[in-house]
Amino acid sequence: MTQDKDAPLREDIRLLGRLLGDTVRDQQGDASFELVERIRQNSVRFRRDDDHAARKELEGTLDALSREQTIQVVRAFSYFSHLANIAEDQHHIRRSRAHLIAGSAPREGSLAHALALAFADGKTTPAALAGFLGEALISPVLTAHPTEVQRKSILNCQTVIARLLDERDRKQLTPEESEANGEALRRAVLTLWQTRMLRPAKLSVVDEVNNGLSYFETTFLHELPRLYANLEDRLAAADPTLGKQELPAFLQVGNWIGGDRDGNPFVTADILEQAQAMQASVALRHYLDELHTLGSQLSLALGLVSASDALLALAQGSPDSSPHRSDEPYRLALAGIHARVAATHRALIGTEPIGHAADHAQPYDSAQALLEDLDVIHRSLVANGSATLARGRLRHLRCAVRVFGFHLAPIDLRQNSDVHERTVAELLEVARPGSAYLSLDETARCAMLLEELATPRPLASPHVHYSEETESELEIFRAAREAHRRYGRNAIRNCIISKTDDVSDLLELALLLKEAGLLRPHESALDVNLVPLFETIGDLENAASVMERLFSLPLYRKLLEAAGNTQEVMLGYSDSNKDGGFLTSGWALYKAEGELVDVFARHGVRMRLFHGRGGSVGRGGGPSYQAILAQPDGAVQGQIRLTEQGEVIAAKYGNPEVGHRNLEVLVAATLEASRRPGSAAPTPPEFLDTMQALSDAAFAAYRGLVYETEGFEQYFWESTVIAEIAGLNIGSRPASRKKGTSIEDLRAIPWVFSWSQCRLMLPGWFGFGSAVKRYLASNPKDGLARLQAMHKDWSFFTTLLSNMDMVLSKTDLAIASRYAELVKDAELRETIFNRIRSEWQDTVDALLAITRQQELLADNPLLKRSIRNRFPYLDPLNHVQVELLRRHREQGDDERLRVGIHISINGIAAGLRNSG
Repeated sequence: MTQDKDAPLREDIRLLGRLLGDTVRDQQGDASFELVERIRQNSVRFRRDDDHAARKELEGTLDALSREQTIQVVRAFSYFSHLANIAEDQHHIRRSRAHLIAGSAPREGSLAHALALAFADGKTTPAALAGFLGEALISPVLTAHPTEVQRKSILNCQTVIARLLDERDRKQLTPEESEANGEALRRAVLTLWQTRMLRPAKLSVVDEVNNGLSYFETTFLHELPRLYANLEDRLAAADPTLGKQELPAFLQVGNWIGGDRDGNPFVTADILEQAQAMQASVALRHYLDELHTLGSQLSLALGLVSASDALLALAQGSPDSSPHRSDEPYRLALAGIHARVAATHRALIGTEPIGHAADHAQPYDSAQALLEDLDVIHRSLVANGSATLARGRLRHLRCAVRVFGFHLAPIDLRQNSDVHERTVAELLEVARPGSAYLSLDETARCAMLLEELATPRPLASPHVHYSEETESELEIFRAAREAHRRYGRNAIRNCIISKTDDVSDLLELALLLKEAGLLRPHESALDVNLVPLFETIGDLENAASVMERLFSLPLYRKLLEAAGNTQEVMLGYSDSNKDGGFLTSGWALYKAEGELVDVFARHGVRMRLFHGRGGSVGRGGGPSYQAILAQPDGAVQGQIRLTEQGEVIAAKYGNPEVGHRNLEVLVAATLEASRRPGSAAPTPPEFLDTMQALSDAAFAAYRGLVYETEGFEQYFWESTVIAEIAGLNIGSRPASRKKGTSIEDLRAIPWVFSWSQCRLMLPGWFGFGSAVKRYLASNPKDGLARLQAMHKDWSFFTTLLSNMDMVLSKTDLAIASRYAELVKDAELRETIFNRIRSEWQDTVDALLAITRQQELLADNPLLKRSIRNRFPYLDPLNHVQVELLRRHREQGDDERLRVGIHISINGIAAGLRNSG
């Protein structure tokens, strides 16, 4: 009999659903439970059969709900979305463990698989790979996002539930243990139900920082050292001559939260300093906890074991004077290190670390100094017959200090080029009256900026009162300089320029860095990287020429060479999608990468691409492994950064084991994409020509709907949750860059997120059906065969269609039609929704024809299973949200309605898992 591998998942979902149902019944009464169940059943009928009677009954039930009942229903289904996520994550862990226990061949995307591929050709040696990693940088970067606003208390509840499910898998429970586990699960679900899902006040940047830090505490601080150890051991096993070689910090987690100022007036110099201190506190407290545990474990006594002179010297300086430990030098040394780390916390943060006394010790002046003391312990253990002890907790702690330092994660600074432009113009006008910088053309601007950069003389004067914006910008860079002094240069490594469209945008930032002493042209010193962000379709098409001109400037090349001759370029998936649609955005990004590879190679500069991917397909989301492998040849030279946003952060890193797997995938994909640059066969010209034709047609269809259809802006604002996102205090950043409802000014995150909430996912597919239809009409004989060949033989096109397949499967026109009914103008509603419906059908038909599938997700059974399991519980949230939106817009501001909408937004985002 064939084993049903998904049976444990269904059992876990049923178990958690039953516990949640019991909780609702116990806490809210039988009537509430029966109401929730009735809504679920009608929603299932509506989804399964598009049942008209079910729809009428569902609408009638929802219309009759009181405000209190509405909140209860929304909470019930939102919590189930989160519980289903926990069950799915546990099932992924379960299947991965079963795969490893069975001794099966390494899975695609695993380190074992990547190393096997690397060594298969006989040319790549473990030593060469270790050297390659010494020059590599792989960095997922966390960003704040309005779709991921769970309180840490909620995350803690979910962690407890995940641990209890895991316990049921990992060990054979006795009847008594099984009963205790079930009771603990009931308590955990009850605690979750009784824990407020939302914050009572507007989300601040500090709240977002706290939320991001929870993933370091749960996952990164523990799992990154494990991953490094795993990779080091695999390399040593492949080549014993490598010994116990330790890898440098090539895999690091970055952060935008607290430094991303583009469109967010609440990110100030004070907030940046606060974020840095909060990060440092998390790192130092982790080290203190680990040192405390190590001190209890390394109870080695002189006479039974020897110790190095350096270790004995550390022990001699220990504040621990207990006679019971006087012959235990490792404990004494660790007590001294512990005291110094506690003193470091006090010196850097200004407070005593809770539970860890500083004992008036001397603080460390750098993370390197701490690492050197830990290395003394390591070397003494290895030299005196205790190497096994050095490979446990101490090994992981030393790795953590190498990777996280005192700063925890580098914070990127980001600002819009328009702000830099205004700031520089004001500084120049005060220092050089009549310079009229804003009226100059690009050539004259660059000449003036280069002239200023060539002199060490500061431009800003302490005796002048500048505008609030200019003062704020100058303060940010001064705060960055102070962060370098306190936490080390790794605390802030990158300054990103949004909306880069020419060389002057980079030179303006260079001038502002010079004002803070972060760029010193007379020393050819550049303390942070200048990173252009190319976002719109036009900017992407212009990216290579901008970098060509930049690299032609002698002053910039000298700075670049002093900084290691590596240039980072960021590519914006979100804004290019909002600008040109899914297909054109993907194609513009692909072409831009290829052109950048050529420019960088011509100038002898190493390229690092930073991919500004969102959670949704419409913002560049999708599986990271396939996305990295689908990059053009030469675009991943061991260097890659990519943003992790929204509910995707919780999905990828909320569970430590799932987080470990996702970090491993990034390393494996980067190794595979980098291992043989230049060896890939060139893409056939006919593929490129076809893709350009498809892009042109898709662009016309998308722009025709979004920017050229009269009334579309009204349709969008009335048929989605965009107005509520803008007004419900979700996230710290305003939804639009300017006041008003213009789609051009709307930020890409709420644009895509709103379409996800109403289940249309329009930015992830619209225009493809029209493009294929037009292409086949022009190429009736061989058009389909060529598209099928592109899908079969071109990884870029394969990944593009795979992501679109995923997003189409999460689209639901029946539910979307209910949101469309919120549009007051009936003629406008019918015209636009029918147009969207027609394009959706054309897109599905085209996708199935090209991929030769009979149905969506035919080649992705895991996702298909996930949708089957979770959507009957997700759909009711959409139906309730429609009713909440209707009431909110008719009745005006009402706190209970606001709370209900906010919870529904959170629950739908959690259920879709990559909607933002």
